[in-house]
Amino acid sequence: MRLIHTPTPSTNTHTGLLCAWYQGAGGFGCSGDMSRAADRLKAVFNHLDPSLASVRASNTSGQTITHNYQPHHFRYTNDNDLLSLDQRLFYEKNGFVVIKNLVSEEDIDRFRGAFERICRREVTPPGLVVMRDVAIASSEFVPDQKAVSKIQDFQEDPELFRYCTLPEVLQYVECFVGEDIMAMHTMLINKPPDAGKKTSRHPLHQDLHYFPFRPVDKIVCAWTAMERITRQNGCLVVLPGTHTDTLKEHDYPEWEGGVNKMYHGVQDFDPQLPRAHLEMEKGDTVFFHPLLIHGSGMNQTSGFRKAISCHYASAHCYYIDVKGTSQENIEEEVKAIAARKYGLTDGISFQDMWAIRGRLVKGERISL
Repeated sequence: MRLIHTPTPSTNTHTGLLCAWYQGAGGFGCSGDMSRAADRLKAVFNHLDPSLASVRASNTSGQTITHNYQPHHFRYTNDNDLLSLDQRLFYEKNGFVVIKNLVSEEDIDRFRGAFERICRREVTPPGLVVMRDVAIASSEFVPDQKAVSKIQDFQEDPELFRYCTLPEVLQYVECFVGEDIMAMHTMLINKPPDAGKKTSRHPLHQDLHYFPFRPVDKIVCAWTAMERITRQNGCLVVLPGTHTDTLKEHDYPEWEGGVNKMYHGVQDFDPQLPRAHLEMEKGDTVFFHPLLIHGSGMNQTSGFRKAISCHYASAHCYYIDVKGTSQENIEEEVKAIAARKYGLTDGISFQDMWAIRGRLVKGERISL
């Protein structure tokens, strides 16, 4: 709905404009009583958003009406014709938005097949990181998956990386980061059935903890359900609105039963903050801000729960030095893992590791 402001007309012209606008907005009639018309207009504006408009009417013989309409200030989303106003306002306030049925069933089945080939070791893409649940690493109750809980950095697997380039996904990513888009971090999460140690949980965390690049508002995650995801099999849990806060300190939570490698959690947050459980159908995709506090509960079913995701950033983002910050602990851990796995020395930096992962998926590669 859009109002076009024109120079102050005569009283009769005002009456005609108000009548036409009311009729177009939903069949309101016009009584000719300007005071009542102004009250109606004020009510409509306040119904849309009381903070955005004020309407004044004078009861003097001149009967003047003043419109002070102020547009929304959007910090986290870009102007385009894809996200509706409601979707933009929801993301601005909550830090996430779910797009139903975005990725096709055919594509998801192909991604599942590529994942299973990796689990069977039929392919070994360079740079791929395979993670296993600490509580069931020796279990063979799903022989072809061998307790694989997650694969990361699948940018060298053509089929899995195709997810990051899907036009239907990228059109939404552009709403958050702009036209020049880098795929920076890729994951396929295969949450296993919990073995009684509660290790299938993922502690509440902020994804920015892992990323040495900024600005924060030009980073977004796309996370797609590869099957029906419920509270029973460990859906995402988010703390709406926490994306407006700062990056908090992270470390391993002191959980009974142990925690999987690199599953850091926020050390200090208000446990009374409201939570939202994102139950999703196959193909549904949630886009969320890297400061949004989120995690997932236990998988209390007998099957694995799969989702595929990619963190995108504007190609105009830049790297920062995290030494001396709350992110230094994750930098040291990542470098230690790289040293063990690849024999890398101190000659490669945290930023270098991310630059190697990053892939341009749209537009021009600028800084990352």
